[in-house]
Amino acid sequence: MNKAIYVATSEFNSGKSIVTLGLMSMLMGKTAKVGYFRPIIEDFEDGKLDNHIETVLSHFNLDMTFEDAYAITKSKLIKKKNKGKIGEVLDLIIEKFKRLEEKFDFVLVEGTSFSGEGTSIELDMNVLIAKNLGIPVIVVSSGVGKTLDEFVDSMYLAYNSFKVKDVEVLAVVANKVQPENLELAINGLKGILPAEVLVMSIPLILSLKNPSIREIIEELDATVLFGHEYLNNEVGTFSVGAMQLHNYLRHLKDKGLVITPGDRADIIMGALQANESANYPAISGIILTGNIVPEDSIMKLIEGLTSIVPIIAVSEGTYMITNKIGSINSKIYADNTNKIETSINTFEKYFDVDALTDKLSAFEAEGMTPKMFQYNLVKRAKQYRKHIVLPEGSDERVIIAASRLLAMDVVDISIIGNKKQIEQKVTELGIEFDFDKIDIINPVESPFYDDYANTYYELRKAKNVTLAMAMDLMGDVSYFGTMMVYKGDADGMVSGAAHTTQHTILPALQFIKTKPESSVVSSVFFMCLEDRVSVFGDCAINPNPTAEQLAEIAISSADTSLAFGIEPKIAMLSYSSGSSGKGDEVDKVRKATEIVRTKRPDLKIEGPIQYDAAVDKIIGQSKMPNSEVAGQASVLIFPDLNTGNNTYKAVQRETGALAIGPMLQGLNKPVNDLSRGCTVDDIINTVVITAIQAQGL
Repeated sequence: MNKAIYVATSEFNSGKSIVTLGLMSMLMGKTAKVGYFRPIIEDFEDGKLDNHIETVLSHFNLDMTFEDAYAITKSKLIKKKNKGKIGEVLDLIIEKFKRLEEKFDFVLVEGTSFSGEGTSIELDMNVLIAKNLGIPVIVVSSGVGKTLDEFVDSMYLAYNSFKVKDVEVLAVVANKVQPENLELAINGLKGILPAEVLVMSIPLILSLKNPSIREIIEELDATVLFGHEYLNNEVGTFSVGAMQLHNYLRHLKDKGLVITPGDRADIIMGALQANESANYPAISGIILTGNIVPEDSIMKLIEGLTSIVPIIAVSEGTYMITNKIGSINSKIYADNTNKIETSINTFEKYFDVDALTDKLSAFEAEGMTPKMFQYNLVKRAKQYRKHIVLPEGSDERVIIAASRLLAMDVVDISIIGNKKQIEQKVTELGIEFDFDKIDIINPVESPFYDDYANTYYELRKAKNVTLAMAMDLMGDVSYFGTMMVYKGDADGMVSGAAHTTQHTILPALQFIKTKPESSVVSSVFFMCLEDRVSVFGDCAINPNPTAEQLAEIAISSADTSLAFGIEPKIAMLSYSSGSSGKGDEVDKVRKATEIVRTKRPDLKIEGPIQYDAAVDKIIGQSKMPNSEVAGQASVLIFPDLNTGNNTYKAVQRETGALAIGPMLQGLNKPVNDLSRGCTVDDIINTVVITAIQAQGL
């Protein structure tokens, strides 16, 4: 049974990070516990960590330490090799890998990066390590600066280096290929490699190639004067401000870096003003050369600006600095989420994940972690892309979530709000935000405003709603967003970050209404615990449901569970288990359980049952030994809102569980409510489940 895979390359700057991040994201969605291991890493300074390891451990929140994730530094490896002690190095690598293999269901191993001293021995070491660990390999190579023949030959040499040592190569990846040459690269490699080897081709992504201001600072040992919060700004181009300002302004480009001596106040202030102007492109930052800092009056003027891009100072001259910037090879850092998400999205777009999964089919892990669940949610949402409207465009959490959803490329988004205010907020937040890909709507200025108001009037005139009232209500973001869903101009809506539950749901109840088979709107939370995902209902909507309503909530929640890949085993919770309890509340749960059994004999259900007997195998076996549900319940139905809401919050806070939701059930079209205390991740997760609901589940 295969429990690991090795990502290797034969050259420097192959871009294998995109494969590592993509594979890790894929594995987190398919495997309960994933580990990460780099046998050999570059030397690092005291107080700092290896960037590759820090990025992966941090972004995927892996349960392991930095020391667990590597075996030896490159300089120590070279010393051992020079003393003829490579065997000791292999023993150490195998020992550390086996520890991870015992702890995790799957381990992603990343080979060396071919930089600095010792590159001549790295390919042989990667082959030797993979062979001794007994794991298959994915080989990554860059197409930059090579003819097709050169690229194919170099890739075959790398492939053959592993095969001659009986190391299985599952796939080869042609990376950083010009988009128009993707098929050429694939066909060229397929022509020389065995048919069983998967061949993938990934294009050169400029946003991954471009360095960030932070990387430039580290490379140049620069001092940051302004704009600390925007150091992840991407640098697409750079130019020297040595001419007069009116001429230089014509050379500014989007994401451009301005390089100018520190005494050129005209260039500095002109570039900052151009960055603020709608008539000029946004720059990424300014470098002041020659060890010259602007005089106090200019510094004071800059400090007073509302928005300042990073301004950094260096001691060297303009010529030297320009050459150094041009030679920087960009990396992906832990805090640069846009680059990480772009990498993962690119990998998923161009890499045949299903084919690789088939190659690893001998391996199958039990259990479902939050990362697995989230991965599967995103994958399903991407299958049939939907359009989600976010009515609360004035909330910065919504803006940040929209930016990240864009990077994930999972849904189409409309935001209801004031475009100028959103643009200002984006600038203040310093985030990537492609306004061309998001529709920003001001309800009263929308071409649909009159039609929406008339539609609402026709739907509600029997309830004494006048056209004037309808016009007024359509100016409200919740009503307008809900009408977008009703009219089919959006597939679903997510709101509630800045509005009450009633404000979010009332419009949906008025004209989207419930499904024919539903008499009640209810909600579920997906409670992502350490080793499983449970469905909790109803924790957000119905204060005190009747037995009939409770039965309908249970059936709806079971159907939701099944639709999201969780086998429903329903526990109808109460303060007693089985037939021992007495009282109105336990009788209500008992009656609801019987209704479900009558209506849906296909469902596994137990009730009344206490929470501990529902989820703990030992207690469940003790109290209800013949039950198919006790001790293994996946759908937990609470008797009232007070119990449900408090329990989900208690479980969330005390166990650190991720609570995704609430997701509303029973409406004809998906509208979902957020908590006003929601996080950006909560918004993203709710948008994703709304998109899946919109697929007709």
